Amino acid sequence: MNQETTTESTNARDAEQAADLLVTVASTLNERLAVIDAAQANMAALGKDMVSLQSILSNKQTRGAFGQGRMEAIITDHLPAGSFAFQYTLSNNKRPDCVVFMPNGGPKLVIDAKFPLEAWERVRAAENDLDLKQAMASFRSDIGYHVKTIADNYLIADETQDTAFMFVPSESIFADIHEKFDDVVQKAMRARVVIVSPLMLMLSIQVVQSLLRDVRMREEAHKIQKEVRDLLDDVGRLKDRVISLQKHFTQANGDIGDILTSTSKIFRRGERINDLELDEPAPQLDAPVVPERKVSGGLF
Repeated sequence: MNQETTTESTNARDAEQAADLLVTVASTLNERLAVIDAAQANMAALGKDMVSLQSILSNKQTRGAFGQGRMEAIITDHLPAGSFAFQYTLSNNKRPDCVVFMPNGGPKLVIDAKFPLEAWERVRAAENDLDLKQAMASFRSDIGYHVKTIADNYLIADETQDTAFMFVPSESIFADIHEKFDDVVQKAMRARVVIVSPLMLMLSIQVVQSLLRDVRMREEAHKIQKEVRDLLDDVGRLKDRVISLQKHFTQANGDIGDILTSTSKIFRRGERINDLELDEPAPQLDAPVVPERKVSGGLF
């Protein structure tokens, strides 16, 4: 009887433990399912973003605005206001996408953001060797024409830098161009047009930012030097005035000394006069009084 009771108790305890284990497993499964659901939602959102990006890149006008917007974001994030301008009109009435004003009134740096991505998309979409060959030839032709347009319109002596930037809004496209179209890159370099990626543009702008900072620091240093020179001039004038005042004080001290000397002489002379012993005058006697005679009668 006792053995049966012990067996039932053991079975109940095992059943309870099994139930707890099932609850734990179910809770863990629910957590993992929640993570999977969140990951699926993120994948769906990324898929929508990819579709949106593809729709952007499939439209030439929208693609141009996308490249322009990315270039403008890099410029505005790394350069102070007033050191650049978008759609700036040059002396030949051409309007590049961006110009950067170089320090000390130097020629402007021109940046073009209208890279011919449609030709590159044809290269990537080629399904056979013939299509790839034709697409690559079309890409070389399009980018060569664009490089020539940049060089002819934006490289102006004494107004712009002798090198212009062609902005590519994708690091992967930039890498593929340098890997598969090195001749195109070299041709652009000979035409003084440099193909830049977002990272290269950012680094170049940081160099310009350093130059602008150095120029402003030198300007401030010149202002400080001017103020110091003016301060030294003021101190020099103050010194001259103190010396002049000292001369006046010296002259005043001399005059006061002369006055004191004269006063001392007068005082000594007065003392000598006061010390003189003079004889006292003799007392004067009163004259005798002669009685007046009265004449009575006449002589005769």
